[in-house]
Formats: sequence, structure tokens, C-alpha cells
Amino acid sequence: MGGRLPSFFNAHEHLIQPDIANIARLRFVTTFDFPPFNFLDKTGHLAGYNADLLRAICIKLTLEKLCEVEVVPREELVNHLNSDEAEAMIAGLEETTEMHQYFAFTQTYLRFPARFVSYKSLNLNDLINNKLEYLKSGFLINSAYEKLFHSYFPKAKWQGFNDRKMLYKALQDHEIDLIFDDGLALSLWINDPQSIDCCLFVGEAYIAPQFLGAGMRIAVAKKNAELVDILNYALKSLERDGKLTELYLRYFPVSFY
Repeated sequence: MGGRLPSFFNAHEHLIQPDIANIARLRFVTTFDFPPFNFLDKTGHLAGYNADLLRAICIKLTLEKLCEVEVVPREELVNHLNSDEAEAMIAGLEETTEMHQYFAFTQTYLRFPARFVSYKSLNLNDLINNKLEYLKSGFLINSAYEKLFHSYFPKAKWQGFNDRKMLYKALQDHEIDLIFDDGLALSLWINDPQSIDCCLFVGEAYIAPQFLGAGMRIAVAKKNAELVDILNYALKSLERDGKLTELYLRYFPVSFY
């Protein structure tokens, strides 16, 4: 299935091994309610992209013996980090202005672009911008994708929907020609038997952080801000080693880039 592969770090940057001598513990806190990133498998163990990533970080930093992970309810994440019950949060929690007062963040290790999807028989290619005035695009109303769509494609035809089930069915029924939505959600749908192999990505990936946010980052308390450089080193090294690509392909066989 494949597709384009994302890259988030400068491949030419000279990486300097960080000093980890003062790390007595590296406890990550996460949740179990954000598949495919963090969830409990059939045996009750933590699994998912973030779970595999934090293990890879610990190995890259040779901190396996000092690394721990704690799974807590989503509403307890921030308090755990603030009260020194954990050193790092890797959970996919939406960043707020208040969080930026207390936490420092690593560089982004995964973004969720907006994408177009069409039904296969439409035979579109990647150059679709000049066709949007003639094709009807659907999106979720009152969403970041609606705002992005109107900003980027002010002359395009469109129809708004209240939920994804209605939106995706409209494309399957050819009531609309395109969906404009979260690339991750579309990737999972395309790979799901319920999509009956109807549709495919067309056009480019729209990163648009002004509408879609910074993407996935690891948070640490500001008083532990030195951890940011250490974790960034690990993330950059893992991308350079191909580990981030390996994880991406494992969990997202239909690339949303």
C-alpha cells in the first residue's frame, strides 16, 4: 500500500551524544485510550506506536534500566507531570496555552496532515487544486478542516457534514467527489474493510500547523527542560536509523502522507 514517508528532522544535522549521567529515572506517563498510539492489548499490556517509541528511546539512550512507564487516566496526565510522578508525557494530549506555561516540548515526531480522498473511479492524480471548483468536496463542519479548506481553496465547491460516518458514506455513494479530512482518520478508514476498497488519497499533504497544531510531541516539566535536548537527540537518531519509518509503516500501512 505504501505511499510517501514523512520526515521531521534535519538529516544533515550533526548530533552530539547528550550527557545522561544525572538521570536517575526516566518515567513516561501515558494513557490507554488513544489507539493506535497507546492502548492495552488483549493481554492487558501497553501497546501502540507511542509505547514502541518510548521503548526505542530508552534503548537509544542506553537507559533501559532506568526507564519506566505508567498508564493513567487522561485527566491525570498533567498532574502526574507537575507533581514529579513522571519525567515525560507521551500520550497525544492536545496542547493548550496553559500547558505551555508549565511544560517544555520536544520537536514534533509525527504530524497529522489534512488530505483529500476520492473514489478510485474518478481517476484523479496529484494535481487536483485546479479541479476543486468543479468537484464537490466534503468535510466536517465547525472543524479545523473546514477552516483550512476555506482558507486554502476559497473558490472550491463544498458540502459540510456533521460526523465522519455521514461524510465517508457520502463519498462511497458518490454524493460528493472528495473528502477533505484528517489524514490519519482517512488512512485507517481506507485500510478498513468497511471502506470496501472504494477510495484512495489524491493531492498533497497539508501540514498547516496554524490550523492543525504542532502534532505529536513529548512534554516534560519546565524544571526538567534539559530532558528536551536528550529526548530530541533520541528522536533524531531514531529517524536517522530508520526506526521512526519502521514504526510508521508498522502502524500505518496506508501512508497518510
